[in-house]
Amino acid sequence: MAYKLNVNGQSHTVDAAPDTPLLWVLRDILDLRGTKYGCGIGQCRACTVHLNGKAVPSCQTPVSVVGAQAVTTIEGLSADGTHPVQVAWMETDVAQCGYCQAGQMMAAAALLAHTPHPTDKQIDSAMNGNLCRCGTYLRIREAIHKAASAKTVQTAQIAK
Repeated sequence: MAYKLNVNGQSHTVDAAPDTPLLWVLRDILDLRGTKYGCGIGQCRACTVHLNGKAVPSCQTPVSVVGAQAVTTIEGLSADGTHPVQVAWMETDVAQCGYCQAGQMMAAAALLAHTPHPTDKQIDSAMNGNLCRCGTYLRIREAIHKAASAKTVQTAQIAK
């Protein structure tokens, strides 16, 4: 069946079965490989993408429910890697193996879009479903705080 999707601001028509997970449409049909397969059952969230700005596990999101909603992958977060979350991740040296990091960054970006200055408790709650086998949770939290500060600086500079 043909589905028209809005992925990273571009329109795509894809042919897939209605129950095909969005993850496989992104990776196998659209060749967007930044979204990672982790567990396939929505428990690790390595496959997190944004659906209308909300962080969702793409392995548990059938393509048939996406409709006209905007899908953003790690590739669409920033074309040049300058999104405050991406910059903070690099500056904080969050990644160890790096496998889960695209999903972590997507969850963090969704959090900051709705809660510009989260507390540790809010960060822990929002990031709770995203697993990191390397255990870099303290650096993840530090990077989210750093990204929140950078967003504040960016907003102030734009306002000038």
